Amino acid sequence: MPQWLEDAVFYEIYPQSFYDSNRDGIGDLPGIRQKLDYIRGLGCNALWINPCFDSPFKDGGYDIRDYKKVAPRYGTNGDLTALFEDAHKKGIRVLLDLVPGHTSEEHAWFQESRKASPNEFSNRYIWTDSWIYWGGENIRFIAGEAERNGVYIINFFKCQPALNYGFLNPKEGWQLPPDHPDCIATREALKDIIRFWLAGGCDGFRVDMADSLVKNDDHQKSGTSAVWRNIREMLDNEYPEAALVSEWSSPPLSLKAGFHSDFLLDHPGSGYQSLVRDYHLDAEGRPLQDNSFFKKSGNGDIGRFLNQYMPWYEETKERGLISLISGNHDTPRLSRSLSPEEAALFYGFLFTMPGVPFLYYGDEIGMRYLDLPGREGGYTRTGSRTPMQWNNGKNKGFSAAASGRLYLPVDPEAGAPSVEAQEKDPSSLLNTVKALLRLRRAEPDLQGRPNLEILHAWGRLFVYRRGPFIIALNPGEAPASVRIEALNGNSASGVYSLGGAKLENGLCEMGGQSFGIWRS
Repeated sequence: MPQWLEDAVFYEIYPQSFYDSNRDGIGDLPGIRQKLDYIRGLGCNALWINPCFDSPFKDGGYDIRDYKKVAPRYGTNGDLTALFEDAHKKGIRVLLDLVPGHTSEEHAWFQESRKASPNEFSNRYIWTDSWIYWGGENIRFIAGEAERNGVYIINFFKCQPALNYGFLNPKEGWQLPPDHPDCIATREALKDIIRFWLAGGCDGFRVDMADSLVKNDDHQKSGTSAVWRNIREMLDNEYPEAALVSEWSSPPLSLKAGFHSDFLLDHPGSGYQSLVRDYHLDAEGRPLQDNSFFKKSGNGDIGRFLNQYMPWYEETKERGLISLISGNHDTPRLSRSLSPEEAALFYGFLFTMPGVPFLYYGDEIGMRYLDLPGREGGYTRTGSRTPMQWNNGKNKGFSAAASGRLYLPVDPEAGAPSVEAQEKDPSSLLNTVKALLRLRRAEPDLQGRPNLEILHAWGRLFVYRRGPFIIALNPGEAPASVRIEALNGNSASGVYSLGGAKLENGLCEMGGQSFGIWRS
């Protein structure tokens, strides 16, 4: 485990929407460099940058045309190296986004693979052995677009042909086993990309669709896991301080496969979804029937989260870390459901739980989800990818370009939240995030280490211990109280509070919408 991960707090940046330094309407790497002091001042000491590689941008950069070249819209390879160097000087680590399962259809590997004549790359992707194929086994494919006699398998969009790591149990002649030399060649090509950027100064990778490599894998993902364990062995030998964070949302599988941390995502019915995104939408796309735990007026119950989280935590706490997130480029903004006051309580929880938290750019000021037409394959996700709101000036401070040239429109509301305005307000969501992160960074017991003890979890009242700290939260409207037997009637000193939170002589009394931290 890289030691720096234990106190890491990540800030996710969608690069085309963060800060435009050259007035072309699109965020870029020099723009990120100019905002490193803001990120450090926020309390984050690590970055995850969504794909910044050369791409046709049919899926927001997740369709990579060249893994070793920065997309010209963002700058150059030199700009990325300079970003690594500047970030490191400020004590900030940087993860790049690794997309191992597919490339763009415009990638040079695929252009060779689609040729009729056999060559080095013929099996770099998954092709059937006939131009007629009826599908099956959840395999999606594209036919009629190549000269070779076959159809190719895709992972997501039509433009994203699946790289070939093999089939766990091949059933057709064109399905290669994972130990086939051509499948091993795919894995080694991925290692080459990893080495390239680690040598250039990056600190590791967030891995997209990490569980999707070997096809027809079993429920334990044994084929895909073997690939990652091989890669982890390489990292341990050559780059032991490099971090691997997976988009898998199954820590028992992903951490066993060699990842250092795994995201929990808002899959329908998941424990994470029950915290902040357990709602249905009306005909106009507005949340209704919101039963999220952190929704003041909802019927949320912390048990729905803990019933999934705690078994995973107990099984994996000696192996790696679980990452809770405020949101990301694929999820609706936190503010779609929660008010700033409700979000503040969620951040109290997010930043005092074990593991590695991730904060999505703009969530710290409560940026709104905007109902927009899809852009670059974003579809409904586009509304969570709008430009960062730095101030209330032109284009909310994101870009000096004409508004019609912006990658996406900024929030048109006159009162839209901004960094500049919230920095001046001591009670703002931004300053709440800063205060919580200062506390987390100052106290090792509130960082990644696995020292969680549940003291009370019933309905809307949740109380837990991290080392000497007692943390309690009540996101509901009604007051709630509980006696903390673990204190044996002893007093505890207050460290931080929101709303009416009190802990005296072992009695925890929480007003409606309150949060508190005490040192016992």
